[in-house]
Amino acid sequence: MSSSLKFLGVFLPALAVACTGPPVNQNGLNLIKSFESFQPSVYDDGFGNPTIGYGHLCGDATCSEVTYPKPLSEADASRLLADDLVSYQDALTNALADPVTLNDNQYAALVSWTFNIGNGNMQKSDLVARMNKGENVATVAHDELPQWNKANGQVVNGLTRRRKAELDLFDAPAIYGALPVPC
Repeated sequence: MSSSLKFLGVFLPALAVACTGPPVNQNGLNLIKSFESFQPSVYDDGFGNPTIGYGHLCGDATCSEVTYPKPLSEADASRLLADDLVSYQDALTNALADPVTLNDNQYAALVSWTFNIGNGNMQKSDLVARMNKGENVATVAHDELPQWNKANGQVVNGLTRRRKAELDLFDAPAIYGALPVPC
C-alpha cells in the first residue's frame, strides 16, 4: 500500500489513521467516579482549576462549554464523564502500539490513569514506551503506575490510593479484550 495519495497529479502524504478507543467498562467508570466524586456545581479542584461533575476540567470559571443544565444531575454528570473519556480512550489507544494487548480491566485502569494525568503526560510516559517495546504489560504497570502519585513534586495520599486502585483493577480477571482494536 502506498504511503502517499495522488490528488490532481500531486502526491500528498497519507494521513495517519487514528483508531477509536473502546469505551471504558463499568469497573473503570466506577473507579473513576469513586476518585472524582460527583459535584453538581463548579468547584475548585484544590489546584485552582474550575471543575464540575466527575472531574471535568472547565475551560473557564463558569464551565460555559458544558451544555448540560447546571447544577448537573448525576445522570448528566455521567454523560459528561463519558463525553470527556472519549479523548483519553482514543489517545491511549493510539499511543500504544498494535502488539500491546490489554483486557478490558487493564485498559480501563490505564484510561483512569490517563484521565488523571492528561494525554500529553501519558504519551510521553515510560509506561507507554516500555509497553510499546514489548515488555510485559503487568510488570510495566506495577513498575510505572505507582510513580504517578505526586502533585507539585509532593506525594499526595489520594493519588497513591488511586494508583493502587488502578493496579487492583489492572490485575482483576477479565474475559473481554480491549486492545488492540481494528482501525
